[in-house]
Formats: sequence, structure tokens, C-alpha cells
Amino acid sequence: MTVYPSERIALFIDGANLYATARSLGFDIDYKKLLEVFRAKGRLIRALYYTALPEDQEYSSIRPLVDWLDYNGYTMVTKPTKEFTDSSGRRKIKGNMDIELAVDAMELAEHLDHIIIFSGDGDFRSLVEALQMKGKRVTVVSTLSTQPPMIADELRRQADQFIEITDLEEVIGRKSGNNMQIGDDPFDIDLDEHVAEL
Repeated sequence: MTVYPSERIALFIDGANLYATARSLGFDIDYKKLLEVFRAKGRLIRALYYTALPEDQEYSSIRPLVDWLDYNGYTMVTKPTKEFTDSSGRRKIKGNMDIELAVDAMELAEHLDHIIIFSGDGDFRSLVEALQMKGKRVTVVSTLSTQPPMIADELRRQADQFIEITDLEEVIGRKSGNNMQIGDDPFDIDLDEHVAEL
């Protein structure tokens, strides 16, 4: 990964997409380490995390993560999910955050040199192109390691740089859910050693 020390960078994280990607690869993201890695690489201006939240539930399984991120260096961008019934009568829940991410990226672009998007969603190809036309470098983080790949081919081709998230797993990953063994320390890693490799 090429991030120059003088670059003003921002992370735009499609929460649902990143969660699905990491889960399909069998690990969880350590968001504290994620911030540390990018703070060490350049001038991190913002780290934005986008997710939809169920509004009618007293408790949501994602709420503890949202609260932790909000108190630990991330700017949270949320909106309520919408519930609807499809044509076959099945109850569906929708909560797409693509427009919010794209608008924020375009608005912040003038204050940034390098935009890093954590998503494989092909809908972001036009956003990447628009940011490049403003003279910004754009990196996309996702994976080709799943079947089918989580990254859309057109997005990967448009980006200035593609980072395979499995290459970052050792630095920003932790064991999924209940797979942690007693005595395992998810923070027991030499970050300097791995950041130097990036």
C-alpha cells in the first residue's frame, strides 16, 4: 500500500460491506488497529463509518459497535433501516448508505489528497472516477479471495490502488467471534513491524 507521509487521507467505510467481507474470510476487524495503521501511514483527517440502524428495536446487535466507534475516533454516519414487503410477500429490510458515503467523499475531497474506500460495491466506480477527476488518489480495500469476489471488477479497475484485505488481516484482524482461546491477546502484535511492510 502506498500512502505518502505528507498525504491528507480519509477512510470511508461501508460498514455492511466490510462486515460481510471480513465475515466471509473468517475474521473480525479490530477498528482500533485500523486507525493506528492509517495514522502511522499519513495524515488521517477523518475515518467515517456508514451503517443503517433498525430504529424500531430497543436493542440492535450493531449498537455496541456503533457506540464504541463513535467514542474512539470514528465519525458515525447512520440512518434508520426501512422495512417493506417485496412482490412475493416476504418482509425485507433495506438500509443502503451509498449516497451518503458518495456525497461526503465529494464534499471532503478538497481537504484530502488520498481517499481510501472500504467497500467492493461496484456502485462506487463513478465516485472513484469523479474523485480522480478532482486530482485525488483513490484506494479501494476489499477482497478477491471469496467466491464470488466481494469486489466488483469495474471498481477494482477504476481505483488507483486495490488493497486485498487479507493482506491486512495480520495487522487489523482478530479472530472471529467465539474462536478466541483463553489467553489469546488480540492486541499482542508488533504493529511497527507490519506497518513498515505496508
